[in-house]
Amino acid sequence: MAVDDALLRLADVRFSYDGARRVLDGLDLAIRAGERVALLGANGSGKTTLLHLIVGLLRPEAGRIEAFGRERCVEADFHEVRRRAGLVFQDPEDQLFCPTVLEDVAFGPVNLGHPRAEAVEIAEQTLAELGLDGYAERITYRLSGGEKRLVSLAAVLAMRPDVLLLDEPTANLDARARRRLLDVLGSRREAMLLVDHDREIVSELATRACVLAGGRIVADRPAGELLADEALLAAHGLHRGGGRG
Repeated sequence: MAVDDALLRLADVRFSYDGARRVLDGLDLAIRAGERVALLGANGSGKTTLLHLIVGLLRPEAGRIEAFGRERCVEADFHEVRRRAGLVFQDPEDQLFCPTVLEDVAFGPVNLGHPRAEAVEIAEQTLAELGLDGYAERITYRLSGGEKRLVSLAAVLAMRPDVLLLDEPTANLDARARRRLLDVLGSRREAMLLVDHDREIVSELATRACVLAGGRIVADRPAGELLADEALLAAHGLHRGGGRG
């Protein structure tokens, strides 16, 4: 696959926690504009680690991380990446920190330089897109788990990123909220890297799917083709739809 036009590219990336078992061991992956890539893997395979490496929350032991045409190595390199690659964390408690929903969603646009009034307008529009009209003044810590997840996504979408990094975005959502979220994500034009264990979600959202095992990408195919390969999925502990971590 040609990767000259990749928005994000990881080349021969290696990473371990505290020098223990290596989580990523020579991983190569590229995401191009408009692609929706699902990342599948068993528990502890390094899917969340990979997302955190892309935005500089973790640093690789070896290999290259390139984003938007430049190699990223030190903290200053990742400031632009965090503006242009929006990470929705697996646990919304890691993402929400303002007293009210409106403040959380407007925080990103304010920090991107939008005037306060314009940032509030962007936040209100984004909340409406997610069916969260009337939530602006809600107290964030009093929301349900599913509501927090939707607000976390709204906070990222309000920054108008070029790439969405989604770590199990539909976890803990009821059927109605889940459907709304899938409709919203399905209508977006940004590139996406999606971590999820739910085959239905992957089938609906992803154009391409990859399997992460043994610290590397061991399969990379059109999503429908990969999801139909029961032998491959079973061989990597994904027979029932995937794994977390």
